Amino acid sequence: MLYLKEANLQDAKAEYEFVRELPADENGFTNRWHGCDWDTFMEKALPEMLDYAMGKNLPEGFVPETFYFLWNDDVIVGEFRIRHYLCDSLRTGAGHIGYYIGKEFRGKGYAKEGLRLTLLKAKEIVPEEEIYLRVNKNNPASLRVQLHNGGYIEGEDEDKYYVRIRKDGIAEEGML
Repeated sequence: MLYLKEANLQDAKAEYEFVRELPADENGFTNRWHGCDWDTFMEKALPEMLDYAMGKNLPEGFVPETFYFLWNDDVIVGEFRIRHYLCDSLRTGAGHIGYYIGKEFRGKGYAKEGLRLTLLKAKEIVPEEEIYLRVNKNNPASLRVQLHNGGYIEGEDEDKYYVRIRKDGIAEEGML
């Protein structure tokens, strides 16, 4: 069964193993903690995730951001992040939601369902009427995931598509 769970202390070991292996940057999804050791994860990475979700200790220009892990039963298969609202840099940048599915779990529908579950959470958090996402043009699989979840392409530039998903169009039930 697939479900989202906020970053937390109880699941720190599994979260650490996933975050440590997550690339530093893949298709615009960044991870400052790639390759970190256990102590660094527990002393810096996880406290930062928990603080950011509460809007605490944010670097200048950052907005609150909640980190979620997508679990398939007892295995983490992906990470999703919700930025609680848009600031100027997010309006033309990363948007409200970023996500990553582990390479060994791709092509199985996890991104589609994980994004749907994340959109349900974002619907309650985000004050804007539309959820904004950005996707690299060289990542057609992620674009399909966003369109499958009710997204439409609002604009594009040389490298990226800018996708919006209306909050009133977010599906309560799975669409796999």
